[in-house]
Formats: sequence, C-alpha cells, structure tokens
Amino acid sequence: MAKILIKNGRIWNGEQFLYADVLTDKDKTLRIEPNISENADFVYHAEGKIVSAGLVDAHVHMRGISSEEFGIQAEVSCFPFGVTAAADAGGGRGDKALLDSFMLKNAVFAGVRLKDNHIDFMETEAMLAKYGDKVIGLKVYFDTTVSEVSDITPLCEVCKIARQKGLRVMVHCSNSPAKMEEILNTLDKGDILTHSFHGGKNNAAEDEFESMRQAQKRGVVIDAGMAGYVHTDFGVLEKAIQCGIVPDVISTDITRYSAYIRGGRYGMTMCMNIAKTAGMREEDIFRAVTSNPAKALGKENEWGYLKVGRAADIAVFDYTDEGFDLTDKAGNHISNTEGYRCVLTVSDGQIIYRN
Repeated sequence: MAKILIKNGRIWNGEQFLYADVLTDKDKTLRIEPNISENADFVYHAEGKIVSAGLVDAHVHMRGISSEEFGIQAEVSCFPFGVTAAADAGGGRGDKALLDSFMLKNAVFAGVRLKDNHIDFMETEAMLAKYGDKVIGLKVYFDTTVSEVSDITPLCEVCKIARQKGLRVMVHCSNSPAKMEEILNTLDKGDILTHSFHGGKNNAAEDEFESMRQAQKRGVVIDAGMAGYVHTDFGVLEKAIQCGIVPDVISTDITRYSAYIRGGRYGMTMCMNIAKTAGMREEDIFRAVTSNPAKALGKENEWGYLKVGRAADIAVFDYTDEGFDLTDKAGNHISNTEGYRCVLTVSDGQIIYRN
C-alpha cells in the first residue's frame, strides 16, 4: 500500500475541526499535524475542503443481505459518498461469509419477523446464528403497513430478547400503531429510533418533541433515517431543529428501489445537505455521520475517527454545486443549489474513490 499525504485540509477528526495535513502509511494513519513535508506516493491538495474520518452509515440495505427488493450493491452506494463503514438494517438473507467478503466495513441488524402482534422467536434465533458476531442489534418494523402489529407488545418482546442477548434495538417507527412517547419509553439507552422525523400519525411533533427530548437525555439514539423524502417530513425535521432537537445520527436507508429517483444524487452527502439546509450546524452534521453512528453501533474503537494509529479511513468533501430538489409526501419542499460532494475516499490506506 502506498503512502498518502493530504495537504492543507480542514480536518474533522470525529470530535472537532482543525487545520492540518494527514499522512497515511499502509493501512494506518501515521501523522496528523501542520506542514508535513515527508515524501509520499500520492499527494492530494485539499485547500478549501473538509478532510473527514470515513463516514459511517448506520442504516443501509445491502444486496444479498436485505431483501431482494431493497438490497443495493454496498460499495457502489457508499464509497462515492465518503462512507467507509455501514450497518445493514434488516438483514434476513445472506450470511456472515457474504458480509466478510465486502470491502466496506460492515455490521448487521438482524431482522425480526412479527406475526399476529408477536415476535417469531425461532426466526430471530436463526438470524442470530446466521450472522454470528456481525450482529450488533435487532431491527423491528413497528409499522402497520409492513408488519402484523396493533400495539406496543411486539416491541416490548423485541427489547426483552435484545437485553438477554446484549444487543441494541433499531425500531422503524413510521406508521406506528402507538404514540411516539410510548415507543420511546419502551427503548433503553443505546437503542435506536430510525425515521425519527416522519410526518405521519404518532409523530414526534405531536407532543412538541418532549418525549424525544427526554429520550435523548436517557441515551436513546435519534436517527434521522432520511430515506430521502419517503420517511422524512421536512417540516417536522426543521421544526425539531428549531426546538433544539438535533438528530444524533444521520443515515440514508438507501435501497435499490429508491436510490436513483431522488431529485439529485442520493447518498449520504444528500442527507447531509438536507440536514444543513434544514438548519443543522456543520459540526453536528459531521458528528452525526462519523463518531456518533460509530458509538451507536458499538464500533467507536474501529470506525468514525481520524486519529494517529487508527485505520486510514478518510473522506474528503468539497462544498460546491451539488444541488438537490425534493418534495416530501406532505408537500414540504426543500432544495439548494449547493451541497457537500465527496471528492476522495480512502479505506484502509487505499484510494477507493476519486472524483
């Protein structure tokens, strides 16, 4: 592997912005300091650009792991947007060997099947055995349009088995039969609420985000789970930010079905651009796509930080003419003529994408 020197960038190390150069050697980050003059095999001049830790997408649907309808080729949907690590949210196909074959660093939320308002325990055990130590949690579709749910019972059952197994829970809360307060009160510290800013029945704005505010204080992870405009109401998102409710995590929920029908190039950068246009601060945005999701997935010792001695996972971003134009299901419109664009992605010291 070649030495890579990235000069004069604005560094996001997972915790703060600073100005420095970055030097990698083989698969590790060797130095982060100003004015590095050491010879390198590849030198990238990053004036005016953000040099970030590789991004972490906590909610994707990978081909071969998620359903045939949703699964998209993992590297194609991640590397061009600066994502070097991701978690499949709803694994029910494939196995650990397939996940091990991906260059993209990965983990999986084992999908939980619900029937007659109860969890299928045997199916859950089979999923855990299938994925082994790749499993970081259980994903439940607490959604009346896709699961047989009528009240909070199955979510309580999922949480109980997750506690027994030492796992976290990710709950899809769009079209829920229960109020947001009831869902959030069922979750514990470290559990993840995804599609947190949907605009349907039982959404977070109905109690002025008070249940979400209290849940965040308890350590429940609030994931935007953008899905473009499918599971995000831009009015709810903007109101939440105005009320001081900032998502802990920004994820894409990218799928084969929906990746190419957005009003712009859909991937993590568009989700970041939506958040910025909605009023989120830049440091909160970058924290929500690096260190925060790494912590939420229990991978903070491996992913989400750009530090000496850690894996050389790096993404470089320009803020340029990366426009988007979206209208959600409620008719709320959000657009911008500028946005973040990934121009370089490095994984384990290898250049894997360059624009």
